[in-house]
Amino acid sequence: MKFQIGDKVLLLHSQEEGEVVDIINKEMVMVDVQGVQFPVYTDQLDFPYFKRFTEKKNPAPPPKKYIDQVKQEKQTVKQYNVGEGVWLSFLPVFDKDIFDDDVVDYFRVYLVNNTDAAYAFDYHLSYLHADGFSLTNQILAYNDFYLHDVSFESMNDGPRFDVELRLQPPQKKKAEYYEATFRPKARQLFQRIERLLQNQEATFSYLLMESYPDRVEPEGFNFEKLSAAGFKVYDGKAVHSHLPAARSVIDLHIEKITNNWRGMNNYEILSLQLSEFEKYMDAALHHLQPSLVVIHGVGEGVLKDEIHERLRLRREVKSYVNQYHPLYGYGATEIYFQY
Repeated sequence: MKFQIGDKVLLLHSQEEGEVVDIINKEMVMVDVQGVQFPVYTDQLDFPYFKRFTEKKNPAPPPKKYIDQVKQEKQTVKQYNVGEGVWLSFLPVFDKDIFDDDVVDYFRVYLVNNTDAAYAFDYHLSYLHADGFSLTNQILAYNDFYLHDVSFESMNDGPRFDVELRLQPPQKKKAEYYEATFRPKARQLFQRIERLLQNQEATFSYLLMESYPDRVEPEGFNFEKLSAAGFKVYDGKAVHSHLPAARSVIDLHIEKITNNWRGMNNYEILSLQLSEFEKYMDAALHHLQPSLVVIHGVGEGVLKDEIHERLRLRREVKSYVNQYHPLYGYGATEIYFQY
């Protein structure tokens, strides 16, 4: 290896000086330039001593500039080949296999903000059968944020990357939040790595948001058409009188919901069970219940998975747990709310 950690180096393309802070592999190092760290191929670096020697010893001092003469320049995220927007970027870190070939060992995952606004963000990585990693923080304009490392093997376990962005500070004409989900496929991942090696790039990225959306005002609704079609329409001031009574435990076994279930197919049964769940979930929230136990049974786990997916997206849910219960075994989930 030509360079070692701590070496002063010169970036050939920009003539900036920096310092080697990490060795990624035999062809790439991590360089720090004025507090900004980014990966660079070693053939794009040189030692700065010849440049220092050939520079004029006492160059004329540049003319003074006053604050009103300085043109404000936006920062740029140099180490990522991304356009305008917010991106999820992956920096593959390579290792050697038994044949001395370069193979990806793990990925360093970054959130890259290439916009002129700052955001608060909630980041969550989950897999098909397990949670992975969660983080809440802020990212400044034209900046990047290191999230965590992800092993190469775990990218075959159906990873799902969820990011929620909130404008900082909030603006009345802008949306309250923006959500984005990225689910990479193994074949797609291999193609990106091959393209990265061919182009001698350090990272590959996925666009999460091109621009922050405006607030969408709800349109007026003609409730008379619903009433004429046979739907029940209630006055919003009296909505509490039409909600079902609060329950601390609800049983979603189909025979507990309806007597006419024998002629129903699986899809109809599941739809009715989820409708019953939503009804008593809303009732529990309206009555400010601290918790709710949902009995869904064991079976193949389809109903449980659907309920857990909906709970994960509800802001009012503080936590939920499906563990052994002396009354219900593993066939129930206990939900805890936050207000």
